[in-house]
Amino acid sequence: MEIGANFTEKAKRDYELVERARNDSDQKAFTELMKNYKDAIYFLMLKMTNDPHDAEDLTIEAFGKAFKNIHQYTPDFAFSTWLFKIASNNCIDFIRKKRLHVTSLNDTIDEENDSELSQNIPCERPDPEEIIMKKQKNHLMHEVVDKLKPHYKKLVELRYFKEYSYEEIATELNLPLGTVKAQLFRARDLLYHILKEKQGTI
Repeated sequence: MEIGANFTEKAKRDYELVERARNDSDQKAFTELMKNYKDAIYFLMLKMTNDPHDAEDLTIEAFGKAFKNIHQYTPDFAFSTWLFKIASNNCIDFIRKKRLHVTSLNDTIDEENDSELSQNIPCERPDPEEIIMKKQKNHLMHEVVDKLKPHYKKLVELRYFKEYSYEEIATELNLPLGTVKAQLFRARDLLYHILKEKQGTI
């Protein structure tokens, strides 16, 4: 496949990494691509959301979507252009959904304010049905995570059950930070497909 005539040397190196990543499933190529652009993507997300936590999550999602759809990339334009478009579109969707959620939440609050004050005071005792549903969801999540390969399972447990930061996971497992993030992308994708298959059998 021919690359764009105006490709810079950097764009050509990126394309070589993309080819390794999608033809040979080269994890190191994925990690290098992420290392090359993670800061730029993060600062774009931060500029769009003005929230460091949302920016970090959206950066991860952007790379996850790019790596998942890497076979769709064509070298008519630079990989960086394609990646930034994915990140921007995903962020716009996130902001739109967040605004809808805030609007819905405000409507709910307005309705509650119209009711008696006593109805706004939350009950200290948890709803038994809520407890059962939460336990069922936790059980299902652990059951799904158990189906992952050991190294993916460990990553998910540290990130989502023990709530480690990416830096803490990298230290705990003695892995580069980029590798931790790249492998968590893959783990999340696997979890999604396992859950989808499980729901299809219910």
